[in-house]
Formats: sequence, structure tokens, C-alpha cells
Amino acid sequence: MKKRETFLSYGKQTIDEDDVAAVVGTLRSPFLTQGPKVEEFERAIADYVGAKYAVAFANGTAALHGACFASGIMQGDEVITTPITFAATANAVLYCGGTPVFADINADTYNIDANEIPKKITPQTKAVIPVDFTGQPVDLDAIMDVAKENNLIVIEDGAHSLGATYKGRKVGSQAHMTMFSFHPVKPITTGEGGIITTNSKEYYEKLKLFRSHGITKTPYSIEQGDWYYEMTDLGFNYRMNDIQAALGLSQLKKLDGFLERRREIADQYNDLLADVPGVIPPKQLEDTESGWHLFMIQLDENVLSKTRRQIFDEMRAANIGVHVHYIPVYWHPYYQELGYKRGQCLIAEKWYKQALTLPLHPKMTNEDVNFIIRILKNIIGT
Repeated sequence: MKKRETFLSYGKQTIDEDDVAAVVGTLRSPFLTQGPKVEEFERAIADYVGAKYAVAFANGTAALHGACFASGIMQGDEVITTPITFAATANAVLYCGGTPVFADINADTYNIDANEIPKKITPQTKAVIPVDFTGQPVDLDAIMDVAKENNLIVIEDGAHSLGATYKGRKVGSQAHMTMFSFHPVKPITTGEGGIITTNSKEYYEKLKLFRSHGITKTPYSIEQGDWYYEMTDLGFNYRMNDIQAALGLSQLKKLDGFLERRREIADQYNDLLADVPGVIPPKQLEDTESGWHLFMIQLDENVLSKTRRQIFDEMRAANIGVHVHYIPVYWHPYYQELGYKRGQCLIAEKWYKQALTLPLHPKMTNEDVNFIIRILKNIIGT
């Protein structure tokens, strides 16, 4: 079987000389951290998604932790989320003392099924954390309706979906809070980094306090002198630095171009995979436009002569960086030790056993996509 000379990762950052220059400029400036670039980046992200406020964090997990803190999640509270996500989504609830509750996914979109959320609501339910898995927005109107009826807070995990649209509006302004991640494989990168967007001044102030040790200037501290500050809550050192923000500002200027290329690749994949026996391409929720962070297919082992593991290994042997996103969160040993059992989200578990991530990032060429599908078809015998 033909093999690529170099490994083609499922995701990869796209860095150019403008990005390098932006970082170097900040390195030569008076501020490496707690300077003007972070606030500039926050304003740029808020304006891009149409939100009033944005608060940047050192990484996406820290941002989710901050959103759970701002929501007032604590011991005894329950938060409903999806099992098909990176563990950080549920872990952020645990950090605050809350209990993650997993609702099943929609078989077509892979996102949390809004119809399953009411079945999981109890008097202890405080919030819902839906995830825009693969970059496809969740059915947010339906989720917000459930939240309003039950007085719940909605924290949209948009780690994959910066630039995606839901009913003509960019993700990031419709939930109570939305998190975006800037890890290198995400739509844009700051190396590591995350941000929360919100229209709530109350959440905005809580998020700022939480990311910086719980320290702020109070009326009393102002009376004491400019050097004086007070810790009013137990916060963390979760600040983004100016070097990260400078890179993010440069990357944001190119985001729409990155998204256009991602969508071109997704369209090419869909064309090449049409009518391939045993391969189920992803479907999209009506009236949304995915950011295509991931392109995930399902492999029907009832049709194919090889298992997902065999296909995965043979693709990797050809230097094609296929992956699987994600193991159901409650399957992890830590969650099993907390008492979570397999079998509670049957659609999600079935989907996971069939899922395969194909490479997708803006640096890929049309020839790369053709090669990937040619090798896949050769492996499965079509």
C-alpha cells in the first residue's frame, strides 16, 4: 500500500510571518503579561462574535472552570452535558464541586440531543453545558427554551466552533456564556488559550475576578492607596499573557480564510465519500454552518469486512493521522471510580464505536484529501 513520506496530522496550526512579527513585537514591548494586548484581543473576539464582553484565559479548560464559577456551581449542584466531548467539559463541573450528568446525543449531528435534556433535570440541576462538537453548533434555541423553563444557565462549549453560525448568527452571543479554545489544532491559536464571551456584566466581572486570584480593587483599597488591593474570593492564576494575545490578534485576521478552506475540504470529502458502502459521512443541523474543526465519519462494521481498529491502524501505517474524538467521558477510569456506569447513553456509545476522524486543517491540499480517500477506499475494499 502506498504511504505518505510525512505524517499528515488530523489538525495543525497555520502560522505565517505576520504571526511571527506580532509575537516578536510584543516580546520587544514593555509588557509580556498584564499589558494592553489581552484587552485588545478580548474586544476583537467579542466584536467578531457579536457579544458585549469577553474574558481571556490561559487555556480553554481554565475558561470553562471560570464559567462554572461564575454560574455559582457548587457542591450539590448538577450540570447536564454530553458524553462525547473532551473530558475538560465535565471536569470543570467537578472542579467547582458539582456533579456532571450525561444526556445522550442526536444520532445525526453527534451533539447533545435537546430532547434528552429535560429527562435529566432534577431540583439540583443548575446548568447545561452543550458542546458544538466538531465545530457544528448545537440546537441552541431548543436548549435555551429548556433552560428558560427550568431556570438553568447555559454554558456553550464552543471549543471547536469559533466562526460557526447558528441561524445566521455567529456562535458566541446567544448562550449565557460561550467558551472558545485556542489550542494549536483549533480554528485559530494562541499557543494555548481560551476565552469566555457573554452579554452579562455580572458574569463578566466574576470571570475577571476568578482568573486573577480573586484579587480586585475595592472602595476600601482605593482609600488606602494605589498599591493596595484585596482578595475578595478564592480565584486562580488563569490569565492569558500578552504574547498569546498578540498571536491571537494576528490569527483572528485570517480566521474567515481558514474557515473557507476548512469548508472547501469538507465539501471535497463529502463528494468523495458519497455512496461509499459502509462509510457514513457527517450530517449537519439545518440552518447552521459548521466551523469544521473535525471531519468525522462512521464506519459500519455490519457492512465492512474490517473493524474500526484495523482501518485506523492501516491508515496510520500510511502516515495518515486519523484519530477518534472522543471516548465517552464516563468511560474514563476516574469517572468509573466516581460511580458512573457504561450503558447510560446508548446512542453516544454506539456512535463512538464507529467513529473515525479524518485529517482536516487549512494547510491541506486537494491532493491530500484525494490521497486520504483513495487509501481509505483501498483499505475497506471499494
